[in-house]
Amino acid sequence: MRYIAILRGINVGTGRKVPMTDLKKLCENMGLQNVQTYIQSGNVVFEWSRSESISELETRLQKAFSESFGFDIPVLVRTAEEWAESIAQNPFLKEENVDIDRLHLTCLKEVPSQELLEKIKPFQFMPDRYEIIGKDVFIFCAAGYGTSKLTNPFFESKLKVSATTRNWKTVMKLHEMINS
Repeated sequence: MRYIAILRGINVGTGRKVPMTDLKKLCENMGLQNVQTYIQSGNVVFEWSRSESISELETRLQKAFSESFGFDIPVLVRTAEEWAESIAQNPFLKEENVDIDRLHLTCLKEVPSQELLEKIKPFQFMPDRYEIIGKDVFIFCAAGYGTSKLTNPFFESKLKVSATTRNWKTVMKLHEMINS
């Protein structure tokens, strides 16, 4: 079965440099097969014969990463089916003339509690918009992600879950890779 691991916070800033060849080797040494990486931001597509839960694999990847590279990062793993479902659910793709350069997907480690989902609703930062569906936050950033308040720290603090974000072009490239 094919999976995607998305790692947050590597190759940004100082002291967090991770060559993709080293990340690939780490994953292969952990028993993941047909490992491919995409760009420098920590995207890994692989095959895996499940002998543990996805949560256990995430924990094992985080631990191995920390031991190998000397710093901790969140790791989120999604199945090919979950990734395809996320793409299909993006509400902004239904809008006329949507600019995909303004779309992002924030992946959450788990589904937030209903209470926290209610508490986040009043937070709006127009013209940027977001919609939370399950473990996904779909984001439209009118002026680009770099100027938006709809960031990983915002969602993590309000929803009390780990998160990492990818632009829509990366989401689609990973979808292509996981299905090739």
